[in-house]
Amino acid sequence: MAQALPEAIALPDPPTDGVTSLSFLPPDISDSLLVSSSWDGSVRIHDVASMKLVACQAMESGSLLSLATPKGGAIFTGGLDGSVRRFDVSKSTTSIVGFHSEGEIPSNGNSKNACSCLSPLDKVSESDSVLASSGWDSNFYLWDVRAPGKPVSTIKLPGKAFSMDSVNGNRVVVNTAGRKTCIIDVRMSDGEVTADMVLNRESSLKYQTRVVRFFPDGKGMAVGSIEGRVAIEFLDELRVNSNGMKKYAFKCHRVGDIVYPVNTISFNSRYGTFATGGCDGTVVTWDGLNKKKLTTLPKFATSIAALCFNHDGTKLAIASSYTYEEGERDHPRDEIFIREMLDSECKPKSAK
Repeated sequence: MAQALPEAIALPDPPTDGVTSLSFLPPDISDSLLVSSSWDGSVRIHDVASMKLVACQAMESGSLLSLATPKGGAIFTGGLDGSVRRFDVSKSTTSIVGFHSEGEIPSNGNSKNACSCLSPLDKVSESDSVLASSGWDSNFYLWDVRAPGKPVSTIKLPGKAFSMDSVNGNRVVVNTAGRKTCIIDVRMSDGEVTADMVLNRESSLKYQTRVVRFFPDGKGMAVGSIEGRVAIEFLDELRVNSNGMKKYAFKCHRVGDIVYPVNTISFNSRYGTFATGGCDGTVVTWDGLNKKKLTTLPKFATSIAALCFNHDGTKLAIASSYTYEEGERDHPRDEIFIREMLDSECKPKSAK
């Protein structure tokens, strides 16, 4: 008898505008707390065990474009005003880490400096205090969150940053305008944090990349584009062992002749497989190393704006939230769903 498929269950009190990011708090803090950011400017924390909203905090930075949940339990957000801000959950207080701008902190944020990407770097220092950000000003920043104000390092990027990820606590990938992929290594040297761009290459995809995520082991990357394709790429230039795998790309999130952007990718840390979400409203799981499609979840009402597996890969948080790919129009309500994931939907095809 076939196993019944779990239903995606909507969380109560979702954001009132487009969802931009989803992230579970670290497992040493909680096994069930999901954080979301949105264009309404607030951070929300839902308990996916009790299916309740447990906190909602306005960050006073305009719309929120990015989110990071490093070790320690604090939440960091990137704003349309160019700010990087911290939300201390235990104290219900917010503070400014810094701004994406030169010189003094502006009295009014400038959206040209919007902080579109955030990523924690937990292994650079023993205090877990280093945070990376990048944005529309075409810069990459490192922050010591214990000493807010100015970044400890800045690197010029080849274009606007659209997506960023980190792996092994000290390696960062940034996708920028112009189809560029940049790899930055972050180190602690003589008590100072340093950042070096060790690779700057063109994406193998022909159209603008929208999302990039490292494989959990850091040996490769999944890159999604606006043209309904995902590329699996490796770091041969950096002598990272790809176990003989070569880069390739595949089509996805297409309906007939209509091609939809790939908005989001999330890896299952248990199996190393991943899920993609697109503007067609579908979520698909893939075995990237064995070049296999695993399953397609029932279609959602609108675009999939963000995805995030929980820490053991048994649950997938799904933001069904219109991403304005067709401009301003009436659209379904923004929702965040929690979907229990079966082993058969995530396990590699070759695994027994």
